[in-house]
Amino acid sequence: MRVFLDRLYLFSGYLAGGFMLAIFVLMMLLSAGRPIGLNIPAADDFVSWCMAAMAFLGLAHTFRSGEMIRVGLLIDRLPPRSRHWTELACLVVGIGFIGFFTFYAGQLIRDSWRFHEMSQGVISIPMWVPQIGYFAGLLILLIAFVDEFIHVARGNLPRYEKPKPTTAEEVVEQAIQSAV
Repeated sequence: MRVFLDRLYLFSGYLAGGFMLAIFVLMMLLSAGRPIGLNIPAADDFVSWCMAAMAFLGLAHTFRSGEMIRVGLLIDRLPPRSRHWTELACLVVGIGFIGFFTFYAGQLIRDSWRFHEMSQGVISIPMWVPQIGYFAGLLILLIAFVDEFIHVARGNLPRYEKPKPTTAEEVVEQAIQSAV
């Protein structure tokens, strides 16, 4: 199961990267095509849908890689036992919020499909199609949070937190990687 979940998070990250590449290609075609009269109908719509899919599909991979912004001013100063319970409480709150958004993203797709909602741009497509990336990204993030909650509840250290630097070189390397 662990291998499947890790591959799911990685695949989600690759999908986000694929959407980023699609944004790049579309934007370059729009920019380079303008002087020669090349026009891509509804390219702005496609770029915006790709951007939403990229942002949401990248969340689980970013979370699991420890790259999400995390302010540990309070939690870093807690004793280990209190910190463990605080981590669990934070994960429960995160599961609640993400579960709420995932449920209503699913409802949005269901309603778009049920009412045959179509895009208003030059190319008319069913709105549930671009909404799938939003829903899938939230669902995979919810799975990642539940997975992490189970891991931390078993007494393990959170996998989403990078280890603290122990040497001056590690501090500098971490600062370089985080673009501080």
